[in-house]
Amino acid sequence: MSDETVGGGSLDIRGVLAALPHRYPMLLVDRVAELVIDERIHAIKAVSFNEDYFQGHFPGRPIMPGVLQIEALAQAAGILAVESLGLSGSGKLVYFMAIEEAKFRTPVEPGVMLDLHVSFVQKRAKVCKFEGRAMLGDKVSCEVKFTAMIADPPQG
Repeated sequence: MSDETVGGGSLDIRGVLAALPHRYPMLLVDRVAELVIDERIHAIKAVSFNEDYFQGHFPGRPIMPGVLQIEALAQAAGILAVESLGLSGSGKLVYFMAIEEAKFRTPVEPGVMLDLHVSFVQKRAKVCKFEGRAMLGDKVSCEVKFTAMIADPPQG
């Protein structure tokens, strides 16, 4: 495994936007605290009460949906994959193929920093396997294993 890091090991929002095609309201990574090429990423999502989904999930008890926690982990994995494979800015997309063993441990409420930790389990040119944990301090909010495919965007 390589110990090479990107940009001193971190990316600001401009770096995140260069690596991912996602934009508001679906961009769920605000910055990358550490990225070790071919190995792992630690990204951060600032969870704000201004997120649209809090209006209905749930009124009076806002909680970030688990599926969006998994999506945030997947976006962090997308950054790790495109940076590790030298594809940042190439227009390639990272598509979910499988989600396995998803577990939700602690509710994510507005006003927190959600730490997204993702590591490669297996890396190939077009298909990668990852394991991820979303953390609130030292508490796990979500853990999951997933597989993704790197491909060209659909023609259309």
